[in-house]
Amino acid sequence: MRNSSTVDLSRPRSVFISDVHLGFRGCHAEALCQFLRTVKPEYLFLVGDIIDLWSLKKTFFWPSTHTDALRAMLCKSREGTKVIYIPGNHDSLFRELAGSVFGNLEIHHEYNHTTANGKRFLVLHGDVFDSVVKCHPALVHLGTWLYDWLMWVNPWVNKVRRLFGFANFSLATALKGATGHARRYMQRFEEAAAESARRHGVDGIICGHIHHAGVREINGVTYANDGDWVEHCSSLVEDASGELRVVRWEELLLDQVPLAQVEPIIARAA
Repeated sequence: MRNSSTVDLSRPRSVFISDVHLGFRGCHAEALCQFLRTVKPEYLFLVGDIIDLWSLKKTFFWPSTHTDALRAMLCKSREGTKVIYIPGNHDSLFRELAGSVFGNLEIHHEYNHTTANGKRFLVLHGDVFDSVVKCHPALVHLGTWLYDWLMWVNPWVNKVRRLFGFANFSLATALKGATGHARRYMQRFEEAAAESARRHGVDGIICGHIHHAGVREINGVTYANDGDWVEHCSSLVEDASGELRVVRWEELLLDQVPLAQVEPIIARAA
């Protein structure tokens, strides 16, 4: 395998990252640092839950790799990249700074982004749709506890899998895929997000929050989710032509695939 720094990602126009959860033990901060060293976008969107203040409040956890990841994101603004930070629910404290501009770093509640091909996208974290896709409070607490437990045990499972030559596996993703309630929640979330884009009169919406990356058309509106850096190490990338693609860092490393050859997900979306 070649060193990650030699993987040809080309020069994307925009990169969208969310749900990094710095301060949470399940965060893959080192992988994010590798990815950020590789890409040199014109725009970097930090679409919420970058720092997990909820987790830090429960148990303080902040290794040096998390400092490195935060520095790597902020340093992009000094390299000439325009960095747009849109706080999420886990870092909602920073929403009080919405409207602030620090050189090439801007903080917003939401942002209207126009792609290279002229399409307009509403960019926001996505937790606002939780009020539309309602869950019973007991289920929310149970889901949070179960998710944290799965994130704790998952690295040990993957260590055993690697000993036998198997790729990494996300227990949380498998559980969400096997649970009807979780599948219905994600479907309703995506539909609510697309409806919001339609009400705003834009061509599509870009968000995070549910840790489920993908791009698809919903009733004539483009729904795009950049995923997370806890389970999937995924980002959404806009290329020079304005096309949106989901990039998973581990797949790029394993398959030696340059960004220019990653099949646009929007082209094959059902």
